[in-house]
Amino acid sequence: MVKQRNKIAVIGAGNVGATCAFVLAQKKLGDIVLLDIFEGFAKGKALDMSQDGQVLNYDGNITGTSNYEDIAGSDVVVVTSGFPRQPGMSREDLIGKNADIISQVGAGIKEHAPDSIIVMVTNPLDLMTYHMREVTGFPSHRVVGQAGILDSARMTHFIAKAVGCSEEDVQAMVLGGHGDTMVPLPRYTTVGGISVDQLLDDETIASICERTAKGGGEIVKLLEKGSAFYAPGSAAAIMAEAIVMDRKRLIPASAHLKGEYGLDDVYIGVPIILGANGVERIMELELTDAELESLQGSGNFYKQQLSELLGY
Repeated sequence: MVKQRNKIAVIGAGNVGATCAFVLAQKKLGDIVLLDIFEGFAKGKALDMSQDGQVLNYDGNITGTSNYEDIAGSDVVVVTSGFPRQPGMSREDLIGKNADIISQVGAGIKEHAPDSIIVMVTNPLDLMTYHMREVTGFPSHRVVGQAGILDSARMTHFIAKAVGCSEEDVQAMVLGGHGDTMVPLPRYTTVGGISVDQLLDDETIASICERTAKGGGEIVKLLEKGSAFYAPGSAAAIMAEAIVMDRKRLIPASAHLKGEYGLDDVYIGVPIILGANGVERIMELELTDAELESLQGSGNFYKQQLSELLGY
């Protein structure tokens, strides 16, 4: 029996969603549906990408739509819908506006793609991922947030520049919430297998950690209108690839904790194994007291936000 082609839906045809769809097309992972409330916006971008197939050597079926019926049968749904940050705004400032959007999107996914795995990108990431799980009623292993893979990529870039090496040789680890409370872990960060603390001094490492935590805000300030999209969209595509290809990637992502790291009933960035079943395993690292305190502080911050702002 011939396996049916993979199908990936991307909700939101803005910069992040379109970038995600474009990367997915180039990776030849299957059929892609780009959905947006503005149908012409989604259809126009899908047609543009389709016409790039001969140039970049891909031939997947890319369609644009505003109808949730078209996401039926999706293996993965990447959710990027929502308002982007503006200068001076935190990710948490978006919560009221984006919670309503996620409620609508979640209802559409629940009705038309009830067996899918959801990759969340909408900010504030950890809160919206929890909210999506509640709206859909999906088991927590099928709702995961794209956070640490992006934050680690940002840290990787800064380290590679400081060391003067290829970014391919850097493996960084960033845990915690996708915001100012994130927890970069230099102890678990290596360059060609060498611990970064053997290559950079403490002051440089501390500066990189601080810049990583504020990485999204730095781009928002530079752009003046809008927020980052190339790296976030690509990172979401890599997570979708890990799921549809069952790659068992060990990456940091926002996952639902049930006692791990001393945290319960909260989504927060931790190392996971990501495969065909979604979050297949949460890895518990041995953390120092200071690292664990930072991670728990980040988790408890979002638990408080869930209670105060979303009523959970």
